[in-house]
Amino acid sequence: MPNRPPSPIPARRSVLRGSLAVPAALTLPAVGAAAPAFALSGRPCAQWGVQVGDVTSSSALVWVRSDRPARMTVETSATESFRRARTWHGPLVGPGSDFTGTTPLYGLPPGEQVHYRVTLADPHDPRRTGKPVHGTFRTAPARRRDGVRFLWSGDIAGQGWGINPDIGGYAVYDEMRRLDPDFFLCSGDTIYADGVIEPSVTLPDGRIWRNVTTEEKAKVAETLGEYRGNFRYNLLDHNLRAFNAQVPSIVQWDDHEVRNNWYPGQILDDARYTEKNVDVLAARSMRAFREYFPVPTPRSRSGEGRMHRVVRHGPLLDVFVLDMRSFRNANSPGRQPDDTTGILGAEQLAWLRHELSRSRAVWKVIAADMPLGLVVTDGATDFEAVAQGDPGKPLGRELQIAELLRFIKHRRITGTLWLTADVHYTSAQHYAPERAAFKDFAPFWEFVSGPLAAGQFQANALDATFGPDRVFLRAPDRANVSPMEAPQYFGEVDIDGDSGELTVRLRAQGGSVLFTKVLRPGHVGQ
Repeated sequence: MPNRPPSPIPARRSVLRGSLAVPAALTLPAVGAAAPAFALSGRPCAQWGVQVGDVTSSSALVWVRSDRPARMTVETSATESFRRARTWHGPLVGPGSDFTGTTPLYGLPPGEQVHYRVTLADPHDPRRTGKPVHGTFRTAPARRRDGVRFLWSGDIAGQGWGINPDIGGYAVYDEMRRLDPDFFLCSGDTIYADGVIEPSVTLPDGRIWRNVTTEEKAKVAETLGEYRGNFRYNLLDHNLRAFNAQVPSIVQWDDHEVRNNWYPGQILDDARYTEKNVDVLAARSMRAFREYFPVPTPRSRSGEGRMHRVVRHGPLLDVFVLDMRSFRNANSPGRQPDDTTGILGAEQLAWLRHELSRSRAVWKVIAADMPLGLVVTDGATDFEAVAQGDPGKPLGRELQIAELLRFIKHRRITGTLWLTADVHYTSAQHYAPERAAFKDFAPFWEFVSGPLAAGQFQANALDATFGPDRVFLRAPDRANVSPMEAPQYFGEVDIDGDSGELTVRLRAQGGSVLFTKVLRPGHVGQ
């Protein structure tokens, strides 16, 4: 989320077998109470549930966390009976990965429902196993006519609003699960490592918000253990665990996985932190992020693991997952006339241009962790995203986006649209050259949705450089409106297999569809 004024609160599937449990020390009254305890004495237990990530037509990544050292085994089958199951031998999980592990699955049938179960075994006695934990997902289709439907949002447990048992915890995840999407795109701010979760908060109307609390959420995260605890916190919610067991994810990060508005090389002037070097904090967070989400580790040219990647979801859809955090230059007034680093870095921009040009998918979703034309500030003079409030020709980070938009137009790359979260409200922006200071690009849409479990904020101003028109907006008139006072937001994308049309729906918790836009395939801009 962008920098905000200081908060007034203190610093398509059936029900799966094998309900997810939380041990007594972690049980959430009225939130996780329905989960039976199944830990067998002296045997590994997977009370944190299972997750699947980056599903393609033939592959997936399966995640689990144990309560002790264990050997991970995954079985997959076309049926819930697990007749003729296929076995995948996973890693030995232990303290080096905070007892988390991921097992890649390959050679899966396209467009099919896959049932899986994860078993954890004592590494010294494979006969001593815990109770299997079950999940399911559907692989991406190989045929265009099958269609694709997914959800997106972000911003989880922010501004002091954590798991509240009085409102059923993260109930929005149950609503999203019942919509039965093919996958969920999490657009960043998956945790708020810089946000404390207090036991209770008094709302403006006098009501009391109650939080489930943990030791790691009592201060800002600095150590590897504290970052791990932040990622673990959200998994205390039974709605999220049930969602993870039924809906695969594509996950990216933004700033709050480390701390608000961070950039590489930053040295903090913040009394809450004893570790002032953000690069050190970011490395710890990245390690914990990769431990707690089923994400691949593609390599950059330097050989280091990177976040940006393409997830190919059949002939209708490619998802280009950006990292607008790790390679950016320092936040600044953004008025420099030459900027080769920008918000993506030169290497990531080259990668994105190459992958867009070679994509044969009908639709190319650019999953951005920050919006393009919304003015997101960082303090009194600096800017956090791309736009910097100057409506004229591109300057600063806008130069890199202008180069990308020009490339898309001149290569006649069709079917691009931008999805993001970050700003804690929901909106739809249409960008067109006839309204813009920079005109060498084809029209495109950007859709914003969020938060999922955080405070809502007022709308950001628009920057006219790329000619945005805010066609729809739903935002509060004051800062940090709690999830008890206003519904949370998520978006839905539905691609029809017959016509190829893509429908975007901006949704509010409670079942409301706030805005709908239908886009036609095969157009450079629309």
